[in-house]
Amino acid sequence: MSDIPAKATASEPPSGGPADDATGGTKAPSGTGRTPKQAAAQAGSDHAEGHTGGDQDPADDGPPGDPAPPRGDVDEAPTPDKTRAEGGTVPAQPRLPERPRRAGGPPRAAASPAQPARPAPAAPPAPARGAEDRTADADAGVPPGDMWQSSPPGSLYDYVRVASFSLGPDGLIDQWSLRAEQLFGIDAEHAVGKDPVEAFVPPALRDRGQRKMTEILDGREWTGTVPFSAPATGDAERPTEGIAEIYVMPTRTERGEHAAVCIVVDVRVLHDIETDLAASQAIFGQSPFGFLLFDRDLRVLRTNRRFASVFGGKAADHRGRTVHDYLPRAEADRLGAALRRVLDTGETVHDMQLIGPTPRSSERRHWSVNLYRVHSGSGTPIGVAGLATDVTRRHAAAREAALARRNLALLNEAGARIGNSLDLETTARELLDVTVPGFCDIASVDLYQGLLLGDETPQGQWGATGGRTGAGSGALRRVAYASAVADAPFGDGLPPVAVGAVHHFPFSSPNAGALRTARLRHITGGSGLIQSTLAVPMVAHDTVVGLAQFSRTKGSEPFGDRDRALASELAARAAVCIDNARLYRREHERALILQRSLLPPGDPEASGLDIACRYLPGNAATEVGGDWFDVIELPGHRTALVVGDVMGRGLRAAVAMGELRTAVRTLALLDLEPAEVLEALDEIARGLGTPGGVQQATRTARQNRDADLSEVYLATCVYAVYDPVTRRCTFANAGHLPPVVVEPGEPALMLDVPPGMPLGVGGEPFEEVRVELAEGALLALYTDGLVESRDHPLDEGLQAFVDTLTEPSRPLEDVCDHVLGTLDTHHGEDDVALLMARVQGLPEDRVGDWKLPREAQSVGRARELARARLLEWDLDPLADTAELLVSELVTNALRYGEGEIRLRLLLDRTLVCEVWDAGLVQPRRRRARDTDEGGRGLQLVGLLSAAWGSRRTPAGKTVWFEMSLPDGSSGEPDPEALLSLF
Repeated sequence: MSDIPAKATASEPPSGGPADDATGGTKAPSGTGRTPKQAAAQAGSDHAEGHTGGDQDPADDGPPGDPAPPRGDVDEAPTPDKTRAEGGTVPAQPRLPERPRRAGGPPRAAASPAQPARPAPAAPPAPARGAEDRTADADAGVPPGDMWQSSPPGSLYDYVRVASFSLGPDGLIDQWSLRAEQLFGIDAEHAVGKDPVEAFVPPALRDRGQRKMTEILDGREWTGTVPFSAPATGDAERPTEGIAEIYVMPTRTERGEHAAVCIVVDVRVLHDIETDLAASQAIFGQSPFGFLLFDRDLRVLRTNRRFASVFGGKAADHRGRTVHDYLPRAEADRLGAALRRVLDTGETVHDMQLIGPTPRSSERRHWSVNLYRVHSGSGTPIGVAGLATDVTRRHAAAREAALARRNLALLNEAGARIGNSLDLETTARELLDVTVPGFCDIASVDLYQGLLLGDETPQGQWGATGGRTGAGSGALRRVAYASAVADAPFGDGLPPVAVGAVHHFPFSSPNAGALRTARLRHITGGSGLIQSTLAVPMVAHDTVVGLAQFSRTKGSEPFGDRDRALASELAARAAVCIDNARLYRREHERALILQRSLLPPGDPEASGLDIACRYLPGNAATEVGGDWFDVIELPGHRTALVVGDVMGRGLRAAVAMGELRTAVRTLALLDLEPAEVLEALDEIARGLGTPGGVQQATRTARQNRDADLSEVYLATCVYAVYDPVTRRCTFANAGHLPPVVVEPGEPALMLDVPPGMPLGVGGEPFEEVRVELAEGALLALYTDGLVESRDHPLDEGLQAFVDTLTEPSRPLEDVCDHVLGTLDTHHGEDDVALLMARVQGLPEDRVGDWKLPREAQSVGRARELARARLLEWDLDPLADTAELLVSELVTNALRYGEGEIRLRLLLDRTLVCEVWDAGLVQPRRRRARDTDEGGRGLQLVGLLSAAWGSRRTPAGKTVWFEMSLPDGSSGEPDPEALLSLF
């Protein structure tokens, strides 16, 4: 048969009018008289409803018997033509003459001639089959859309959608069943009375369709596949499209005219069934997963080949078995309960884990099972389907992954916890905190004694006796021990070693072998609770620094290859941290030694000042800083007070501090002004970071003003010069904290000294501030470590420091202790330097000060004044020498100097004589030749005095000499040295 494609050409609004009569009424019992048309319609309706309609052929031309009431034979019902003319609604059985009657066809009668006319409305025809079912379903609470599941479970019509309609003698649709409405999506109101060829067949195929329709109306059967597309009606948003297989059976009307009954099957459903069958065959025959189908009694109904290949036999051999035939009792009960729950509730079970052996192997296998309930086409549960996957390898991989994650977690924890402290013992304890009990039950760390004592010789030296005497290895100290079991010793047969004890491993012991070869040793067995031990040498930078032991007790899992690799990695990380701590300790100690050696030894002394000082280095966790202080004696009983701080830490900062301190002392001996000293220090600091020194740094700075300051040694410094005669102190500051002064009866205050730029920056001059201090005043110089920390800002620290200086009259040592005890100086974040001085001016009776005119008689006058004052001070032994040296200096001032001459004698710890004049030319000592009559005066001064020199002053220069006071220890000058002058 040829396939005739059809396509709907128009659509009408859906109508809610009666259409129940389209199926031809109710089925009459056997023997009831029916017309052939009614029989054919009833047969089509029976097929559509999924029931048998007896043995009567739908095309049989038997006697009509008692005719049923004709459709539409109601006096009150208008005819189709009348209804259309009046704009009314088409009745339940309309005939819509939408096209002219087919040529040659007889006119369609409105009613049978044998039917008598009735004046009153006749009883309505019996409701159609579809109407009865729908009414019954509604009464039973079944939704109207459940028509396709109205047959008993297991029927073919649960899956195949079948519908029917009939054609009249004129080729128009005569009847349209409810199932046709659902299949095609068109209700009877829009379908009855239309030409199917004109309504459904595309224009290109209509001629062929008309020929087929003529053949059908001539009494020929036809079967074909027809694609259909019905227009959207009602709530449908899109047209109904599909493919239908139509079986056309010729029939005859009461008048003997040819008609037809069409049985329609939805081919799409058949295709879906075919696809489902193919998928089912793929699951049962080709799936790589085990598949089981249980019936309602939870017995195996069917399995696939994969399941049978695992549990043996053929797939048919497993029919009727239960889960207890495959799994151990406990697992089988658990699976059986899950099957029953799925069957009763319909809840799906995902990834249910089961464990059991297989017939071919006793190895425990792991299975992942998914369970779901299976339904028939009518929705009735018929069993439970299970999909089983062998996940044994997955479990093994998951176990390996879990071990790997544990190892990574231990390594991450070790990286986070080991090495936080730069202390050897603390680092060793951190290793044990990570490994016990997460990795092992007992652990210990032994380090070479030489490393702990700072010995730089190679470790691992073997004892002279060797062998089994117990002195095989080098001396080790047990620095850490941890145990997850109470007091369990190592099972190595050696006596227990206490933490902190020094011991040796025997030469033949595995521990000594691990130290000797720098390779891990796995010690199995042992005495007591120990099952196995890993002796892991701790190697850092190709140097063995100690030994770590990890032990597991009996009952624990023995060490494997992964454990050995992990132990080696943990020991290596700890060894690097321990070696770093050792190197840091060595550098810290050396820097501290260097720094302390550069600080003033003991308690410094100065004329006119009572001095106390404190220095606190940072804690072991911080590197040594660059804080320093100094007290420098200057000519004229003056004193230079210096406090500085090199930015940075460690040995580099300590060395820079030493260089700057040496430079400060050198510049101080030149008797420069404080601002000049800082300017010179700034040049020196810039030269510290340059290989070429100060000059190279100056050239580089000129070429590149934007040089990186990280290559420059930066430092802050405050430099003060105190004169006890006038009690005046001159300050110059290079970026340092301001000095604090406390005068008697007054609150402490910070001096307003211009801070200037730090040393090493350059480019800015330094200013001086001269302050006259009261007798008994307290002067404090300090570094930022005293007043600044992470918890206290600088401003708060400065105010707290000022507040502590409330009792300046107390002894200076007590004042220093009070300050350090009150302030937060134990944070250890930075070094602390504190220098405190109490002003004690030189008494007037210890000062002799005279002005001499510029004349020759002034030399004699100066000698007389000096002798008289020395005799007054009871310095008779020094009178002759001092008189001679004073005459030499006054003579030089008359001969080479300018302006008025000033003579000053100062008595404190030593005797100082100063001669002032307005000349700017500094005296220079030279060696006189044998024939020279002069030039030996300064040589004589240098020979007879303890020290001499000259310095510039704002008004000229000062030449001075200093003599030690007679204490019985100083002898007379060497006569040979005196004669060598001549």
